[in-house]
Amino acid sequence: MANYNFLGLVNDINKKLNEVKLTSTNFDDALGFYDDAKNAVNNAIRTINLAEYNWPHNHVTKSLVLTPDVVRYDYELDAKTVSFSTFRIRGSEAYNNRTTSLWPLDYEQYLSDYSAMEYQPERYHSIPTMVFRTPSLQFGVLPPPDKTYTLDYEYYVLPIDLENHDDVPTIPENCRYVIFNGAMVEAYLFRGDIEASQLAQEKFEQGIKDMRKMYINRHEYTRSTAIIR
Repeated sequence: MANYNFLGLVNDINKKLNEVKLTSTNFDDALGFYDDAKNAVNNAIRTINLAEYNWPHNHVTKSLVLTPDVVRYDYELDAKTVSFSTFRIRGSEAYNNRTTSLWPLDYEQYLSDYSAMEYQPERYHSIPTMVFRTPSLQFGVLPPPDKTYTLDYEYYVLPIDLENHDDVPTIPENCRYVIFNGAMVEAYLFRGDIEASQLAQEKFEQGIKDMRKMYINRHEYTRSTAIIR
């Protein structure tokens, strides 16, 4: 099987439509149909990534060094959705603190009960114990940090488009067929084959459903706490 990268995915289309395959040397300069094929691959990947907020292949953990007396921090530029139940202050021997989770606080409660902390951070600063989501693309920690603690949290990225021939999608390779079917929806349209495009669309939608079954619709196990007497 061809390499699982941008070049390989575009060549999947070329092979299906009997076009000459590209190489790493001529990939960047290939125009016309090849440029359309590149766009088709990226559009398929983009559609898959937008189909669910919580694809596990887009999950990352971020570490951030807090600034003393600073409450609000910007989201990462590639953040799609932030998991506010995952925020924790990392334990540190230097600061003699243990790893502790932060309690999620809604913005209205922050405004009602805790906003004074942001305006007078030096009066309240300590180890943060709460985190709140702002209406903008920011989050805040309370109390304001009194030291440069390390904050860990998790979020889901919205990957950028593939550009170079050796760029690899975050989507697992076993779902390559889903990207292919999605790209063929547009590729067949380039050729004016409406019927084949519609069939590819059906396969693409089914492929996304298959991905949900594999990666999203999981059954969690529970353990009984009943005591048998």
